[in-house]
Amino acid sequence: MAEFKLPAHSVVNKGKTFKAEGAKRVKRFVVYRWNPDDEKNPATDTYEIDLDNCGPMVLDALLKIKNEIDSTLTFRRSCREGICGSCAMNIDGKNTLACTKAIEDISGDVKVYPLPHMSVVKDLVPDLTHFYAQYASIKPWMETQSALPPDREMLQSKEDRAKLDGLYECILCACCSTSCPSYWWNSDRYLGPAVLLQAYRWIIDSRDENTGERLDNLEDPFRLYRCHTIMNCTNTCPKGLNPAKAIAEIKRMMVERR
Repeated sequence: MAEFKLPAHSVVNKGKTFKAEGAKRVKRFVVYRWNPDDEKNPATDTYEIDLDNCGPMVLDALLKIKNEIDSTLTFRRSCREGICGSCAMNIDGKNTLACTKAIEDISGDVKVYPLPHMSVVKDLVPDLTHFYAQYASIKPWMETQSALPPDREMLQSKEDRAKLDGLYECILCACCSTSCPSYWWNSDRYLGPAVLLQAYRWIIDSRDENTGERLDNLEDPFRLYRCHTIMNCTNTCPKGLNPAKAIAEIKRMMVERR
């Protein structure tokens, strides 16, 4: 049997432990730490949190750690309402949003890592540069054929508007793309579930007049067809969306127009 080992500089070591002295209800948070400036291996620091003096969500615990225990901890966060997608990370083995993940839903230690298979900027912050470049490549805005702007609103029927439900709610947190094995191995060319869901949102919009060009842009063995319907994307989406269905619909449209 083949054995695979991480490079020596990538091995995750055991880090520091911070005790919660005098606390009665203690929860341990095992958090991935890596600082590009100290040239040390990544490590997992353990923080004991007093649940009687902490909010109910994982993000509340991370903020408590940063504000009261270890100010060097680095992570992204903004809205705290599951809207911005900033605090996406891997919690208890699943990609999700720290602001909507309840601590009480996790048994045992809470293990917190950055989104998988992405370069890490620092600690829990992944590098999303390539992800956003892919998003820009699908032209996520309405396009029309006329050179002049319309003289009135571009109206939709209720039926056409309903087609956008389950698509426009995507917050680009990247939880789905970073849970997809096809994206792990082919992210240089495969757009991934999040970007393809966004692409379908504009393809299916009755007001957009560049459907053919959008489909042409996706007609590629890698950009679209690396999806193997593994369904990790749909399983992990914190907004309850179905990127796999959107990708299947794009494939169907590809076949129908031939």
